Amino acid sequence: MSKACRRAFTDTLVRLAEKDPRIVAVTSDARGSVTLGEFIKRFPEQFIEAGIAEQNEVGVAAGAATCGLIPFVCAPAPFLSARSLEQIKVDVAYSNTNVKICGVSGGLSYGALGGSHHAIGDIAVMRTMANMTVLLPADATETEWMTETLAGFEGPVYMRMGRNPVEDVYTEEDKKKFEIGKAVMLRDGNDLTLIAAGEMVWPVFKAAEIMQEKGISARVLDMHTIKPLDEGAIQKAAEETRGIITVEEHSIYGGLGSAVAEKVVQAHPVPVKIIGIPDEHIIAGESDEVFPYYGLDYLSIAGTAMRFVEQI
Repeated sequence: MSKACRRAFTDTLVRLAEKDPRIVAVTSDARGSVTLGEFIKRFPEQFIEAGIAEQNEVGVAAGAATCGLIPFVCAPAPFLSARSLEQIKVDVAYSNTNVKICGVSGGLSYGALGGSHHAIGDIAVMRTMANMTVLLPADATETEWMTETLAGFEGPVYMRMGRNPVEDVYTEEDKKKFEIGKAVMLRDGNDLTLIAAGEMVWPVFKAAEIMQEKGISARVLDMHTIKPLDEGAIQKAAEETRGIITVEEHSIYGGLGSAVAEKVVQAHPVPVKIIGIPDEHIIAGESDEVFPYYGLDYLSIAGTAMRFVEQI
């Protein structure tokens, strides 16, 4: 079991801030949720506390960026992507400021706190904004790479992470594979393509292993960049496999599945199934309870995928 992506993010941010005084962390009374304790202790002059005011947090970060700083806005994804949406739209995306919006506890990872604390529409909103790059790391290693990359990346970015520890998908050596806008093929296959993003990548990979035991060859893509999307990898999957399934810890509307389907329908139509959160009020519970309920655990994903293959 790896550490949580949010911890990998802040550990990396500490290393980056040590080398570059332009890097600042901006938060909205979320230092605990984001695990910023060590950063604040070591770099108090590179830390801005906005209080419970996400709108102000984003505005302050945009102002800091115009002064040559590299602000990382750090707060829970459900609040960043909703409460401060106008400031993100105007001060960051429209103004094309060099702000890195880092939403932690995305998806369903706030668990028992329920619907008010879940972020299942953030990707849909963020990917519609001009100039915005949208990233979802699969594990701690990919989170470290993304954070390191963003320190030197010019332009608005939304990076969404979960709250809880996740299984390792990658090793340190795998960082050489990563490139913004380029999917990572974790395994090849010719029957079906499974495309996942964020913390759904590991269960999808496990599902593919189960399918292999049943004689079904599944390609697995880690689509860590939702925008700009790797359209080439999607078109190749559509041309070389019989169908595509997307899996995301997000609403079935507007997220990864929608982005993939938009490309497939225009380039090389094949059957596409979107696995995610349905259009209903979300139940409250821990991940090991909620994921099976919505078919997001690896056993459910494997079962859904095998039935899908029988139908196409």
